[in-house]
Amino acid sequence: MCSLFRRSSASAILLAVGVTGSTLASTIISAPASAQINSSPTPTTPSDQATPPANQAPTTPSDQGTPPANLTPTTPSDQGTPPANLTPTTPSDQGTPPANQVPTAPQTSGTNFSDVGQDYWASPFIQALAARNVIAGFPDGTFKPDQPVTRAEFAALIQKAFNQNPVRQLSAGGFSDVSSNYWAAAAIQRAYEMGFMAGYPGNVFRPNQQIPKVQAIVALTSGLGITSSNASPDILTTYYTDASSIPSYALNNVVAATQTNLVVNYPDVKTLNPIGALTRADAAAIFYQALVKQGQMQPIASNVAASQYVVAGTSTGTPTTAQANTIVNIAASSNSFTTLTSLLQAAGLTDTLQQPGPYTVFAPTDQAFAALPKSTLEKLQRPENRDALVKILTYHVVSGALPAEQLTTGEQKTLEGSPVKIKTSRDNQVRVNKAKILQSNVQASNGVIYPIDKVLLPPDVKLSQLQGGGSNGGASDIDVGRATRGGSSYIGVGGNIGLTGNSDLGDGNFAVISKLGLTRNFSFRPGAVIGSNPVVLLPITYDLNRRSQGSFGLGAFSISPYIGAGIAIDTGNGADVAALVTGGIDIPLGSRFTVNGSVNAAFFDDTAVGITVGIGYNFR
Repeated sequence: MCSLFRRSSASAILLAVGVTGSTLASTIISAPASAQINSSPTPTTPSDQATPPANQAPTTPSDQGTPPANLTPTTPSDQGTPPANLTPTTPSDQGTPPANQVPTAPQTSGTNFSDVGQDYWASPFIQALAARNVIAGFPDGTFKPDQPVTRAEFAALIQKAFNQNPVRQLSAGGFSDVSSNYWAAAAIQRAYEMGFMAGYPGNVFRPNQQIPKVQAIVALTSGLGITSSNASPDILTTYYTDASSIPSYALNNVVAATQTNLVVNYPDVKTLNPIGALTRADAAAIFYQALVKQGQMQPIASNVAASQYVVAGTSTGTPTTAQANTIVNIAASSNSFTTLTSLLQAAGLTDTLQQPGPYTVFAPTDQAFAALPKSTLEKLQRPENRDALVKILTYHVVSGALPAEQLTTGEQKTLEGSPVKIKTSRDNQVRVNKAKILQSNVQASNGVIYPIDKVLLPPDVKLSQLQGGGSNGGASDIDVGRATRGGSSYIGVGGNIGLTGNSDLGDGNFAVISKLGLTRNFSFRPGAVIGSNPVVLLPITYDLNRRSQGSFGLGAFSISPYIGAGIAIDTGNGADVAALVTGGIDIPLGSRFTVNGSVNAAFFDDTAVGITVGIGYNFR
């Protein structure tokens, strides 16, 4: 074997490392900041509702406006805190929400509103945002979904829901109708500086004016930088029967919002009602869709009634409903459920939870699994403990989709056979056995998910009786063919794309791929590129944790990167042996199959580099 360190070798290493490195990026989905809508409706004339903010209008006389003056910042004690005094009677009290309309503090998961029933059209939007403390209800336990939202309240919701970088700055002058001690002064300042909202001619903001739906759409698309994809405003007639009522200044914004599924129309999906006042239910719906656009919420599933009101502008003709996602896909797309996703695959339950169901899943987070005794996860993935793993996982699943309002104190029978105990506290905190529900009503196309902070154990399963493992947690115990933290072992076929070199690895050829898990972290991946002189690849790889990724229209998915080294044997040159470096990704397709892509560099006299892509059948 000749020198392993020629110039071509160095180039190949850089190429292999570069391609492999590109697979390691993970998608981080950050949770939105909490927000709430405060209420102080001050009706305005219809003509006021159609008037756009100053910097969002064209220069036609009816829509024209000038840039607002600067807003005076408030002290920390004034920021966004609505006073609790009664209806204002003096100018100094302007805009103070009446005492009976001030929302309560953000409520915890399991929140129920007496006026938002399970069958209310906006219930999924309202419950999901309330569970994440994005919006809140009132002291009397109501949400008042049909109550109009004022511009000040809309600014307060923007301040809490989004954390965009400022795009402009306000001077000390402020709006003439927003005093420095006004309850929403800080929120109005942030909404302006982030580019969401602006003022009216005459240096006024009109904080108590009800905000029309079209202004809300313009504000969200402007602040989030959502633009249309070269579509003519004429396409709006395809989606809305009242498209002619949309003000000219807002046409492009409505096109952009339509194309990105921000618009929600109730009761008729084809009636926008652009000049009508935005209600609290409307606000919950469009803010939910905006957070979906940012990747911070999951789309409403197609089997949920609310989805029929989402205008899907990505279609070529008639609007469609939001894209569905199964329980398994939602778990795989979240950085909070990587361990659960891996265990579902190891137990062979992914296909089950892809079925129509519906199911209710109490889903332990990664932190919940991390709190288990050392070595437990390792033992649970062993073949001899598969029955115990199945029992544990099915103990987290209840048949039927249970909305938050049905999670009342009592018992629910699980698929494992034993019941779990539901307990609701006085502060609306819901627990399953001793686990706290962290978020309610995460909707899936085949059920609902409730993230929990502890792993539930069936009465007849004892972790201390699991087989296998040692004092070091089993991380170094070799079990050939086992699943690793990157997924199942497999064997399959594919093809090779040659990049450099004179061997079969450097040419386009048929390929055989495989993965044999050795420990939790390491795998042996024998393979071959088969041409006139087959090249055998024998690498040992270090398997990295599974990482969730986005969707290409086929649902969410995850990738499992790996890197490694070993030897390559060229059978056509007297069994020439060379050093080998490799790197790639595995993409699980349910519990049966895995797609693999890898880059291999073998340092023969003429360094050979090839890209192999194939599909494997999972056997453990």
